[in-house]
Parts: sequence; structure tokens; C-alpha cells
Amino acid sequence: METMFQIGVITATHGLRGEVKVFPTTDDPQRFKKLKEIMLDTGKELIKLEVEQVKFFKQFVILKFRGYDDINDVEKWKKKPLKVYRDQAVELKKNEYYIADLIDMEVNLEDGTRFGTLKDVMQTGANDVYVIETTDGKEVLLPAIKQCILSVDVEKGHMTVYVMPGLM
Repeated sequence: METMFQIGVITATHGLRGEVKVFPTTDDPQRFKKLKEIMLDTGKELIKLEVEQVKFFKQFVILKFRGYDDINDVEKWKKKPLKVYRDQAVELKKNEYYIADLIDMEVNLEDGTRFGTLKDVMQTGANDVYVIETTDGKEVLLPAIKQCILSVDVEKGHMTVYVMPGLM
């Protein structure tokens, strides 16, 4: 299971006073208002940043971090992900899962036969669609509905599914 989740990516600087423009990768961009700190993943290290100010502009979140008051301080962070620890993540409702926990999950049919591996989750609006790479290398798109997804065990990394006729 993942210990950290990406909630945004710094796309550019914003102004001259150390603000950054963030493309949110979370379902709830308003969650940035509640954050006191966030982790910047530079690829080499994680840097804890204290959130000083949050604004919204179009589809972006504008963040200002305490102690970083100049464009030169934050310029190097372009294209870097922002992450939170699992305990800071948005609470899930029943039968909801973090996408990061589903990726690479083993998928079996209801009779126990190994079906494949969950490789991606497409968010379509009506319901998510799970992209499953079957054991024979094919790709199957399975709607994330209770008729198809029979059980999910995040702890064991295992999912049981029913493939409706016509989906393969």
C-alpha cells in the first residue's frame, strides 16, 4: 500500500513573490485550503513545505509556502509533484479506494481463476473504468460497478471480478 499520495503538480511560478501554480491531481482541489503542510518530491528528496496561502485561478491552485518569498526560490520546482501522507488523505466512503492502492492489484475471476493485473483507472464521470491486463497480455476495460467488482482487498492486493458477457 502506498504511504503517500500525489495531490498536485507544480506547473509554473506565479508572480515574483514565490507563489507557484499547481495543477491538482486530487478529486477535491478545495482540500488545499485545509493543508498546513505538504511534501515536495524533487526526485532525490522529500521537502516538507508549510502552506502559507492558497488561492484558486481557473483550474489551478496557487500556493505560497512560508519562507519562500522570491521567484528564484521556487523556479526549480516546476514539474515536481506535491504529496501528502496517507493520514492526510481525503477520507473515503464505503466501497471507495485510492487509485494508487488499486494499481498493480491481482485480479481473479469469481471462480478463483487468475484473470490479470489492474494497470490503470480511467475516470469517466458516470463510473470509473478499470484497465486490466489479462494473463494472456490483452487489455480489458471493466466498469467499476458492483455487478462487475465483487470484492476488493487492498491489504492483500487482490480483487475478484465478474466479467459480463460482451466485455471481452
